[in-house]
Amino acid sequence: MINMDKTSSSFPAARLIALAAAALLAGCALGPDYAGPPEAAPQAAHGGQFVRGGDSATTTAPINQWWQGLGDAQLTSLIERALQANPNLGIARARLQQSRAGLALEQANAAPSVGASALAGHARLPPANLGALTGGASSGNGSPTSANLYSLGFDASWEIDLFGGRRRAVQAATATADAAQASLADVQVSLAAEVANAYISLRDRQQRLALGQQAVQAQEQMLQLTGQRVERGTASSLDQLRIQNQLDASRADLVPLQADRDAYLNQLATLLGQEPGTLDGELAATVPVPLPPQQVAVGDPVSLLRRRPDVRAAERTLAADTAKIGQAEAARYPSLKLFGVIGLGGTHPSDLTRLDDFAALGAPMLSWNFLDFGRAKARVTQAERVRDEAEMKYRQSVLEALRDAEDALSRFRYGRVSVATIARTKLSADRALALARQRYQAGTGTLIEVLDTTRQQITAQQNLLQAEANLTRSFVGIQKALGLGWSDEQG
Repeated sequence: MINMDKTSSSFPAARLIALAAAALLAGCALGPDYAGPPEAAPQAAHGGQFVRGGDSATTTAPINQWWQGLGDAQLTSLIERALQANPNLGIARARLQQSRAGLALEQANAAPSVGASALAGHARLPPANLGALTGGASSGNGSPTSANLYSLGFDASWEIDLFGGRRRAVQAATATADAAQASLADVQVSLAAEVANAYISLRDRQQRLALGQQAVQAQEQMLQLTGQRVERGTASSLDQLRIQNQLDASRADLVPLQADRDAYLNQLATLLGQEPGTLDGELAATVPVPLPPQQVAVGDPVSLLRRRPDVRAAERTLAADTAKIGQAEAARYPSLKLFGVIGLGGTHPSDLTRLDDFAALGAPMLSWNFLDFGRAKARVTQAERVRDEAEMKYRQSVLEALRDAEDALSRFRYGRVSVATIARTKLSADRALALARQRYQAGTGTLIEVLDTTRQQITAQQNLLQAEANLTRSFVGIQKALGLGWSDEQG
């Protein structure tokens, strides 16, 4: 690497030529060489372990296609179809192809440029002008004269990369293409998690809807029986009114669940690149929410940082911005271009066949905008500050990746405790409902007690369903935080 940050515009010409020759021979380039990303998380980089996993996580290497571990064939199908047809993936793929085309352009810019031209012209000129053109005397008769002109030429040009500006441009374009590849993988990770969360929420709402509808049916039967008892004088109108109020409240509870169900069906269809309503028939059946395993394989923080696409994209962006400093540095110094032209021509088409009668020109051109009043230096400074920003973004992405993983592990760990606690509450509610019904049938309990106990049991069931869905969503959150679910084949 050649460091010329302190060079002024009055740099001696002899020293400049020597420096250019040395740079050309040694294959060096101006600007800093990229030496890898900074160490943003020392503990994680030196073999640390996740601190929030507890007994819920193991250091076993995780599985990239994590959704298969949930054992739900419908979910697996939805995710795999989304990874093929989602419009956001199409956008990311297009951006990747754009960056690869940019890389190809920069590589082509470093090669010579060769062109060809052909001309067949007819001129109508005054005699004096024709004589001046041919080197003879003017005819002086005042009559216009015609002439033909034919030419065929080839030209070539090549800018020699004296200070490595072209090489730095190729390095920057390569890193940019790598960042686009990582961004595509990041979209895949987010998409798989989004499909899974929408599917889990859909199944949760469907189950709670089914449970609520069962409660409504039971209360409708109770209302009918109570009406009969009121007619016989064995129940009061107050009992009938309370049951009616309870029934209306239960029916009202179904409305937001129905709206959520439709919204998640629409979301899943859109994620799969389809119109809303397309998946309604396919997902109409009510099935349980898939439950995660007791323990989750998470590996270690080092493998997490190597695998997470957003961290890799930030690192590649840092590499690209580092190379762009060299581009800006090279623009401060002279450029050397080689030009060459070979041409054939005359006033008759046969003149184009005279290969021994041709015109040739070859010339180097050295140009240097040495008096730019600090513009080039300002561009270098700007590139350096852009690189500093990219470094801070990389550090931030590392810390956020570790935080995401720790948060997800903590939610999963305590989610298991929540499910176990609510399951015990639901079991107690089942027993209480059974006892209330026995007392009512034996005549030692009231209908109001049965209704209250039934409502508590339904609430406990709904809470358990919600806790189980949250636990599975926490499992999905771990997989997303670990950066799982992407494939290079998608590029």
